[in-house]
Amino acid sequence: MNTQHIPVLYDKVVEFLKPKPDGIYIDGTVGLGGHSLAILKASAPDGRVIGIDLDVEALTVAKDRLHAFGGRCSLVNGNFTEMDVLLERHSVHAVDGILLDLGVSSLQLDAPHRGFSFNHTGPLDMRMDPRQELSSEHETALTAMQVVNNSTVDVLADIFKRYGEERFAKRIAGRIVRARQQGPITTTTQFAEIVKQAVPQKASKIHPATRVFQALRIHVNAELENLSTGLEVAIPLLKPGGCLCVITFHSLEDRIVKHCFRTWARTCICPPKTPVCICEHSPSVEVLTRRPVLPSVAEIQQNPRARSAKLRAARKL
Repeated sequence: MNTQHIPVLYDKVVEFLKPKPDGIYIDGTVGLGGHSLAILKASAPDGRVIGIDLDVEALTVAKDRLHAFGGRCSLVNGNFTEMDVLLERHSVHAVDGILLDLGVSSLQLDAPHRGFSFNHTGPLDMRMDPRQELSSEHETALTAMQVVNNSTVDVLADIFKRYGEERFAKRIAGRIVRARQQGPITTTTQFAEIVKQAVPQKASKIHPATRVFQALRIHVNAELENLSTGLEVAIPLLKPGGCLCVITFHSLEDRIVKHCFRTWARTCICPPKTPVCICEHSPSVEVLTRRPVLPSVAEIQQNPRARSAKLRAARKL
C-alpha cells in the first residue's frame, strides 16, 4: 500500500489559518495527515487538531504519522457534515480554524481494492467509507458497481453529465447498458474500457474515462451534498477571526464554495429593486481570496495531482 502523501497548497493553508499556540483546529478531511502535521507544527507547543475522516484506512495511517503529538491530536472516524456533533464529544464548542481538503488521497487512488482508479484492476467500489450503507433517504447506491449495473440509461447519463460534465454522457450510458446485458460490469479496468469504446477516439491529455470515474465517485459518496452541508455547519463553529479554508478539485465544488462565501459576505440581502437598504443584514464572513489560490508550477511538477486544486478562504466576523 502506497502511503506517500504530499499535501496540496501546504504553505498557503498555514498562511490563511495562522495556527497559534492554544488554538483549536479542525481538519475535516484529515486523509493521511499532511495538513494536520503542518498545523500542529505551526501551533506548537499546545495547539490542537481534531482530524475527521470517513476512511478508516486513512485514519490508521494518519494516527501513525501524528503519533508524536500525543493528546494535541485527536482523530475521529466520521463525516465533516457532523463536525458539530463530533466536537461536542470532545467538549469543544468553537474553533480557531477549519480545513476541508476535498481531494482523493493517494492511499485511495493507489489501492486497487478501493476501486477509485482505472490505472489498477480492482472491484468497482469507490466508497470513501467502505462501511457505507444504502441510504433510504437519497437512494444512494452502496458501490459504483451497483450504480453501473442497476441504473437506467437516463440516470447514468445524468450522473455523467451533472457530476462529470461529460459531453458524451448519453453515448457512454448507452454503451454501458448494452455491455452489461452480456454480464455484470465488476472491475475498474473493465468499466474503463467500455467507456473508452463509447467515446470518439482523439488526441487528449486525459483518459476518456476520467470524467466518468469522477462523476461516479461524486455520486456514490454524495460529495456535493456533503460539501454544502459541511459549509453550513462549519461557519457557526468558528470563533470570531477564525478561518475556513476549502481546497476543491472540481469546478462544481469550487462553484458551491464561491457561492456560499459570497452569500455570507453580503452586506445587503434586500430584493434587487429595493431603492434603499432596509434589511439591516450584517455579513458573517470576510472573503480572503478574491480569486482561488492555485498551486505553483513547482508544486504541480512535484505533485501532478495538485494541478486541479483551488483554495478559497474566509474569515469569521
